[in-house]
Amino acid sequence: MNSAPARHVLILGGTTEARRLAAELDGDPALRVTSSLAGRVAEPRLPEGQVRIGGFGGAEGMARWLREHQVDALIDATHPFAGTISLHAAQAAASVHVPLLALRRPGWVAGPGDRWHPAGSLAEAARLLPALGERVFLTTGRMGLAAFAHLTDPWFLVRSVDAPEPPVPPRMAVILDRGPFTLEGEAELLARHRIDVLVTKDSGGQATAPKLTAAREAGVPVIVIRRPPAPRNIPVAEDPAEAVAWLHTTLD
Repeated sequence: MNSAPARHVLILGGTTEARRLAAELDGDPALRVTSSLAGRVAEPRLPEGQVRIGGFGGAEGMARWLREHQVDALIDATHPFAGTISLHAAQAAASVHVPLLALRRPGWVAGPGDRWHPAGSLAEAARLLPALGERVFLTTGRMGLAAFAHLTDPWFLVRSVDAPEPPVPPRMAVILDRGPFTLEGEAELLARHRIDVLVTKDSGGQATAPKLTAAREAGVPVIVIRRPPAPRNIPVAEDPAEAVAWLHTTLD
């Protein structure tokens, strides 16, 4: 008796949730899992199972890849701010009739004592910044520093996984590091560098959340950049367990 061929699942990854999902699915004989990474980090944390690195060439290129590699289900587990790839995934999945799920960690929610200032973009955050502080802890990633490059008065402490490239703010120090971070470490960093304003994206999750608690305890205001709008009519899972349940239901 011949067994059914393994169903091919493509995970658009790079996040903690994507790696956890790949680990949960790896080893299931009924599945063949491929994780796709954008390749923007020099030394990414590789998930378990098969991995491809690099772009697809837009929605049409992704649709072609889905067809050629006979993908049965697509899970978009990219960063909440990776809006372009999520749009391409929605378009590609619809064009080749592959079921699509978005795996999105919930956003952060302000609590008592938080001094949050919402911003709709990096450019809006840069406009708000001068009125809120002079020593800035900037944790928006190396790709967005150009939005702050024209600010000559504030001093920036920039944390990113890889070294940023110009254009960057003229008064800047860089810390190369990646989460998870601890509350004790974040509090010490704010105090040592005399930080009086934090700028972050609403990435959600626990790995980088301690900086928000440290800012609240230190009375430091926080500019929180809102997430871009997600594609409509795509089912959403908030954690890998929900994604696994959706996957088995969909493929069964």
